[in-house]
Amino acid sequence: MPQDDTICLFCHIGKELILSENEFAYAIRDGFAVSEFHTLIIPKRHVSSYFELTDEELLACNRLLKESQRHIEEIDTSVDGFNIGVNVGSTAGQTIRHCHIHLIPRRMNDVPNPKGGVRHIIPGKGIY
Repeated sequence: MPQDDTICLFCHIGKELILSENEFAYAIRDGFAVSEFHTLIIPKRHVSSYFELTDEELLACNRLLKESQRHIEEIDTSVDGFNIGVNVGSTAGQTIRHCHIHLIPRRMNDVPNPKGGVRHIIPGKGIY
């Protein structure tokens, strides 16, 4: 369902939901997590596309990605992999028009065969 652009969820996030932040970005847990500790890294500036981020914003987001990854591995030793993803545009599945990066913790046997990872976005293309 397309989002009403007049009110941006990520521009009005509750401070109590923020796990970590820096000058240009913040991290929260995904409200519709696909795995435990699924985290979103979100630039503070309202920008819809990852490709519109400034170099400073990209660096800030990457710092929070690494920080979040380390924290997740500290609190959950069953995590032994991650998927990182960004949906850009409605064709790619973006429903909130404010850039956000998914950090999805993965665990052994969370799916029968993880081979192909993000390639499974398009059915039948993950098998090789």
